[in-house]
Amino acid sequence: MSDKIKTLIVDELATTRESLKKLMESHPEIEVAGQAGTGEEAIARAKTLNLDIILLDANVRGGNGIDVIERLSVEAPEAAILVMSTQGKQEYLQRALLAGAKNYLIKPFDDTELVTMVRQVFKQQQRFKSVFRQGSSASPQPGKVISIISSKGGAGKTTIAVNLAVAFAERPNARVGILDANLQFGDVATYLNLVPRASIADAVAEGELLDEMSLETYMTAYNDRLSLLAAPNRPELAEAITGGNLKAILAQLKKKYEYVVVDTATDLNEITLSVLDESDAIVVLAGSDLPTLKNMKLCLEILQSLKYGEDKVHIVLNRANSAGGLSVQQVEKSLNLKFFATIPSDGKTVLPSINHGTPFVLANHHSAVAQTVFQLAQKLAPLEVSAPPKSMAAKVLDIFG
Repeated sequence: MSDKIKTLIVDELATTRESLKKLMESHPEIEVAGQAGTGEEAIARAKTLNLDIILLDANVRGGNGIDVIERLSVEAPEAAILVMSTQGKQEYLQRALLAGAKNYLIKPFDDTELVTMVRQVFKQQQRFKSVFRQGSSASPQPGKVISIISSKGGAGKTTIAVNLAVAFAERPNARVGILDANLQFGDVATYLNLVPRASIADAVAEGELLDEMSLETYMTAYNDRLSLLAAPNRPELAEAITGGNLKAILAQLKKKYEYVVVDTATDLNEITLSVLDESDAIVVLAGSDLPTLKNMKLCLEILQSLKYGEDKVHIVLNRANSAGGLSVQQVEKSLNLKFFATIPSDGKTVLPSINHGTPFVLANHHSAVAQTVFQLAQKLAPLEVSAPPKSMAAKVLDIFG
């Protein structure tokens, strides 16, 4: 039995099909099992080839693309449909996903993007089949929401949120969503070196029609385990988003992801408080300078007034023992508490990772700062069997073969 990714290429132009076949078969784990030039031909071949992936041009002859997707999803339910389209409108892409497509590529795309997407869709489909075969009748547990907040800008909130999300995504078979709830000036996409096609603003426009499937069209994949729902690309778009919108989005994210990490704005406004209400754990970042400590005390008073218990609120000291700052013991004494965790100061590791858009838990996972983030993930959501983080080399091999 072949362990290759068996693929059917569906495109009207024979030259395009041959070009895609040559490209895909240059990767040893992919096998092009067949080609089709029309929708009818694709359906006939899909019934007999026992496919993993159907790479489908949205404008293929033999019915419109949506009709072909719907028929293929019925006639070849084991195969994952990956749509290629010049249509970048979210309405069309949502219709394609509702019809049965698993993901999409907007033309023009480069060779690496195509092969990476084929691998991601294949892995997702295999995971789905594995869960289906287990035949469990129990309802899946909702994902755990972990929010990162800080009472002062520049405390490293986004850095910790991004690296914590990636640390969760390194767990075996984990699926992680990261929500950038800093609606006016969110930077999570930059920290992950992503260019989102859609944002929270697009998801909110769905209104009551938003569900787990339609929300998928607005996510931007970092890899097959981690996806981002980005902040709006213009500050003024944040004005139309309410706390109720964020609660509705989190409700859908929890259905799809085992872990949902939320990067919040610094202000404890209606948006942030709505996120905290829905959170299973709140990580409050402290600093070792006096202005941050002053704001921190006010923040903790507000959280206490909201009746958030110690089982939910976790105080973490970032940049511990940094030059010129107070010691860990001095900060604990000032706040009259013990830290849930401390993250060491390591500018030589952290700053290059931010500038290159590569989280340090991947780029330098042996560093002390990376290991403390993995330990923080373990404390927030313990695993029965803790697996060591993958090396950067292993990750590159996993993604690019």
